[in-house]
Amino acid sequence: MPESIFLIGPMGAGKTTIGRQLAKILNMRFVDCDQAIEERTGVKIPVIFEIEGEAGFRKRESAMLSELTAQPNIVLATGGGVILSEDNRRLLRSRGHVVYLQTSVDTQLERTRNSRNRPLLDTEDRRARLEEIMQLRAPLYRLEADQIIDTEGRSPTKAAQVIAEKIEAK
Repeated sequence: MPESIFLIGPMGAGKTTIGRQLAKILNMRFVDCDQAIEERTGVKIPVIFEIEGEAGFRKRESAMLSELTAQPNIVLATGGGVILSEDNRRLLRSRGHVVYLQTSVDTQLERTRNSRNRPLLDTEDRRARLEEIMQLRAPLYRLEADQIIDTEGRSPTKAAQVIAEKIEAK
């Protein structure tokens, strides 16, 4: 069993929801990187984007990722853009088992439709923005993944069970 499990994938893939379930199944501690950043700074992610821009947020995200991936026995839900940094990808690769939660843009649209906490979707055409993001990030997600799980049509519990079974079978 890997020491820690890192969930990567686009917004709306279910990293937080599935991560919580997976942590319960494997008797591990669950941590959400974005929530940890919000707790540390005392403000929501959109406020960080507004004040510091995406570059400022990414710097905070990288620092938090470095801290969290050093902790043992955790299931970590990362932010969707964490894989944009080579340093972050190196941390993920070297410190745990990386699971890519794959999902369609249609599902992302459905799951994020009421979310106001996603600054990258603060745009007129959310579909176009999600497609643009996916085109850039999907190859990186696939490249870094030890395991790829399609979350389409699966409940969070079922997706977590599939991940746990594959990990335990290793």
